[in-house]
Amino acid sequence: MKTRPFAQVDVFTDRPYTGNPVAVVLDAAGLTDAGMQSIARWTNLSETTFVLPPDVPEADYRLRIFTPRAELPFAGHPTLGSAHALIGAGLARPRDGRLVQQCPAGLVPIETDPADACLWLTLPPAKQTPLPAAAGADLAAALGLACDPGAAVIDVGAVWIVARVASGEALLRSTPDLARIATISRAFRATGVTAFGPVDEGAARYEVRSFAPAVDVPEDPVCGSGNGCVAAWLAGQGTRIDYTARQGRAIGRDGQVRVAYGEDGSIRIGGRAVACVRGTIDA
Repeated sequence: MKTRPFAQVDVFTDRPYTGNPVAVVLDAAGLTDAGMQSIARWTNLSETTFVLPPDVPEADYRLRIFTPRAELPFAGHPTLGSAHALIGAGLARPRDGRLVQQCPAGLVPIETDPADACLWLTLPPAKQTPLPAAAGADLAAALGLACDPGAAVIDVGAVWIVARVASGEALLRSTPDLARIATISRAFRATGVTAFGPVDEGAARYEVRSFAPAVDVPEDPVCGSGNGCVAAWLAGQGTRIDYTARQGRAIGRDGQVRVAYGEDGSIRIGGRAVACVRGTIDA
C-alpha cells in the first residue's frame, strides 16, 4: 500500500458542490485494474480517474477512467477535472496553453484559457448509428416523453443514445423508467441515454439529462461525453452553432457546458472546474 496524492474536482462549474465531481488519483503507478475498480466503487462517483505516465511521446500523461462498475475509454468531465487537478498540483504544465491526454480512445488535446478560467477538450471523432424505430418508441416510453425523429447511438469513445425532446422544461420535470433505460442501453452497448430539449430563457440553449443505470450511475450530474454526443447529433442534423447547455438541475446541481464547432469539423467541449478536496489516499 502506498500514500498517493488525491483530489476531488467539481467540473462544469466555478462554484463548489454544484457541478459534477470526479475523484482523481494523481499517481496511480503500480495499481492493478482490480485496485482501480475497487477505489472507483468506493468513491461511488460517476467516474474516478487514475493518472499514469504516458506510453507515447506526444502525451503529457495517461488517464484511466472508471465508473463504479466498469472502465470507460473516454469521458468528458473526468478529462477536464483531471487536467485541472494536475495543473493545480503542479504535476502537469501546459505547453503553449495545451495538454495532451492519452486514454484508450486515443490522444485528447486539452486547451487552457486563463483569461476565462476555462478548459476545453477536443472530442474524439463521433460515429453515429440511427436508432431503430422500435427502439426509439421504447426509448420514448422509458423517458416518458415524445422524442423527435432521428434518435441515434453515438460513439465518441463513450457511447450514448441521444434523443431530442420538445421541451427542456418538460425534460427537467420527467421521471424516467431507469430499469427500462438500463435494458435499452445494454441492448446497444451504450453507457446510457442522453436526452436534451430547448429552453426559452437564460444563457443556455438546451437542458440536458444523462442516465446511465446500466453502469450504476442512475443520473450523471453534468456529462461531458453526453453533451459531446448531443453536439455531434446536432452537427449531423446540419446545425453547427456554438452554444451553452445546462445540466444537473433535476438532481440539485447546475452545470454549464460550452460547445464550440471548428471549421475543420471538430467539436470542442468546455467548462470551468474547482477543486473541492485535496489530500492523499492510501492504495
